[in-house]
Amino acid sequence: MKEKIRQHALELGFDDCRFTTAAAPASAEQFQDWLAENKNGEMSWLERNAPKRVEPQKVLPGAKSVIMLAISYSQENNFEPSTFNLQPSTGLVARYARFDDYHDVLGERLKALVKFIDTVADRKVRSLWYVDTGPVLERDFAQRAGLGFIGKHTNLISRQFGNWIFISEIITTLELEPDAPEQNHCGKCSRCISACPTDAITAPFQLDARRCISYLTIELKGPIPVEFRRAIGNRIYGCDDCLAVCPWNRFAREGKLMKPHAREELNSPDLIGLLSLNETEFKSRFAGSPILRTKRRGLLRNVCVALGNTGDESALPHLQKAAADSEPLIAEHARWAIAEIESRVLNKQG
Repeated sequence: MKEKIRQHALELGFDDCRFTTAAAPASAEQFQDWLAENKNGEMSWLERNAPKRVEPQKVLPGAKSVIMLAISYSQENNFEPSTFNLQPSTGLVARYARFDDYHDVLGERLKALVKFIDTVADRKVRSLWYVDTGPVLERDFAQRAGLGFIGKHTNLISRQFGNWIFISEIITTLELEPDAPEQNHCGKCSRCISACPTDAITAPFQLDARRCISYLTIELKGPIPVEFRRAIGNRIYGCDDCLAVCPWNRFAREGKLMKPHAREELNSPDLIGLLSLNETEFKSRFAGSPILRTKRRGLLRNVCVALGNTGDESALPHLQKAAADSEPLIAEHARWAIAEIESRVLNKQG
């Protein structure tokens, strides 16, 4: 049964499929301590469903197994250039978001895999699937299933695919033999900690989300704290810095499933063009993209910060128009960007 499921998962396009029990993860206590220290920032849903995250039986009563799945989104060029090495007025989008929304791509295949499990099981089973959406400590289950190991940056690392993987899972009442867990292979390496622009990795295996650029540009709905704005550089959606420096990426194989879903226009988007988008244009341009979740106000907030860090005088008229935007969040960040550019201009003149 286990090998049938694994084989069908690979046929559906998954790059890896591993199994573990539905027992509570050993990291439950650390997760609760992390929440108690408010390191989740404004991600309040993590608190609301914390009881389920630390006890899978509360997600699916009678759960026996968790099937962990990985899909690589690695591309040929696994090295990400420094945020300031790109052309002025060009933005940087986290690599995973340069595709159609992975929730949709993986979701279709997870539905098919659950249907297959129902077909081949010799008894009635119940299963729930999630793609980064359910109350599951999925990285912990992934390590216990042998899919990869949690690195010092707190992300999952696969020895076959490096950091560039989407993970998803099926919790099921079907009892399946667990695979051997993966051991940590970070060794003495601390490149990810040194690479973080905002010192969000406060110690090995410890992340303060409130400082993380991915949190600041995606999850945070209000103003970006001024203390972090310059460190954001030209990143307008997420950050890959701690992932990109991981030496395990040199073993990464290019992912096949996500390749047809690549959105090349997001490799180096023009910031001025983005800043001119109205609500309708924003929704049309980013339909089916993870970027849609930031809404126009969030993305243009980020674009203003990026222009403030990398733009020149030619960006000022566009930022002045944004400073009059009816959305206060955009207007405030546009004013900050104008002040940053004008300050650089004065320094050059002086």
